[in-house]
Amino acid sequence: MKKKVLALIMAGTMIFGLAACGEAAAPVADAGAAPADDAAPAGDASGEAAAPAASSGEGIRLVNGKIEVDAMLKEAAEKYTQETGVVVTIESMGGGVNIQDTLKGYYQADNMPDIFVCGSDADFDNWKGMLVDMSGEAWASDTDAAYKNDGGTVGFPYTTEAIGLAYNADILEKAGVDPKSITGPDAMKKAFETLDSKKDELGLTAVIGWCTEPKDLYWSTGSHSFANYIDSGLARDDTKYADMLADGGKIDETRFEHYAEMIGLFNQYSDPALLTSGTYDQQILGFASGKYAFVTQGSWIGATMTSDDADAYKEAGNFKCGMAPYAFEDGIDTILTNSPSWWAVFDNDNKADSLAFLQWLAGEEGQEILVKKAGFISPFKSCTFIADDPFAETISEYTAAGKTSSWHWLKNKSGLDQNALGQLYADYALGSIPDAKAFTSTVAQVLQQYYAE
Repeated sequence: MKKKVLALIMAGTMIFGLAACGEAAAPVADAGAAPADDAAPAGDASGEAAAPAASSGEGIRLVNGKIEVDAMLKEAAEKYTQETGVVVTIESMGGGVNIQDTLKGYYQADNMPDIFVCGSDADFDNWKGMLVDMSGEAWASDTDAAYKNDGGTVGFPYTTEAIGLAYNADILEKAGVDPKSITGPDAMKKAFETLDSKKDELGLTAVIGWCTEPKDLYWSTGSHSFANYIDSGLARDDTKYADMLADGGKIDETRFEHYAEMIGLFNQYSDPALLTSGTYDQQILGFASGKYAFVTQGSWIGATMTSDDADAYKEAGNFKCGMAPYAFEDGIDTILTNSPSWWAVFDNDNKADSLAFLQWLAGEEGQEILVKKAGFISPFKSCTFIADDPFAETISEYTAAGKTSSWHWLKNKSGLDQNALGQLYADYALGSIPDAKAFTSTVAQVLQQYYAE
């Protein structure tokens, strides 16, 4: 059995970086999170970093990885310059540019930007010893989404994305289902049963849009869904299940079986046409069209709903959206939030100006531009602006209430989702893995073998 499953799951051949979500049709990687190689940007044979490069003295320069907000960032930079006299130049990269490789070239040419984007542990590892510790900045105590490592707080979070059980609030209200009542597996099952019994009158195709297609949506199941086993209900700094996984691919089988029972519920109540062979676009369009009460994607789908799927969303009433916790155990009351990438400050002569600019961006004037114009969902608890995004309000509420868990799935062994877990979720949906107990034991075996390789 084990050999048969492993033969199936090792069939994938393409490897993608899964640092964040955002710009692509399938939100797999932020433009600022291109896979990094192992080469250090500079240094001697001992591996120690070279001395920090001096700045030009002509202002500060920020390398941004979200090309679609270039104009808004330049507007913020211009306003800051008008107020302070400090010139801020925005350099935006996207469209397949490997930002980390470009930055390494800048370093070798003594042309480093003062602030630049990093989207993963590997990206930050490229610049060990060369980044400013921002732990003492005022904004750092106003957010749970900063990037921290042994160098301190080295990543400024400019936006927030969330993983939660997304729902159509209007449909739930019509069905008499209070999303705040979904606080455990029994309540979730009851809500699904209620919605299923009223599908016709609500115009639903299915209760939930859940897709396990393994070739193109392995990242959705094997990273974003699996992330809930790792982090749901935990404090942001609690890494107990991530640590178990790193220690030879171990899982807490009791917790995982509870999670697996929830996945079984999704398999039961999903659209059969979507469940094992659907596409990401079909999944989001179905939700935007009001055909599913729930959907298993993160907050990044809001941008698709209000752009590519805007006509369908409008026809469905531009319904209010929300997120419920993946409450596969009683008492789980968090959604998973993180910045998809961060801005780091290079340790050079311009660091004081760089830190001042980031603090301004975290304040009222900067947040008004980033949230209201760039459409970012603020990671800062004190921010009162709400983005024009279907999920902005619910994420802001969870953030302000301190009801968020982190994204420790980013530390999973490379390729775990595609080369191991994705196929197992599909097998469970197809019935070749018959139940939650069998899914748990199979996943446990496969993970141990994957981490042993």
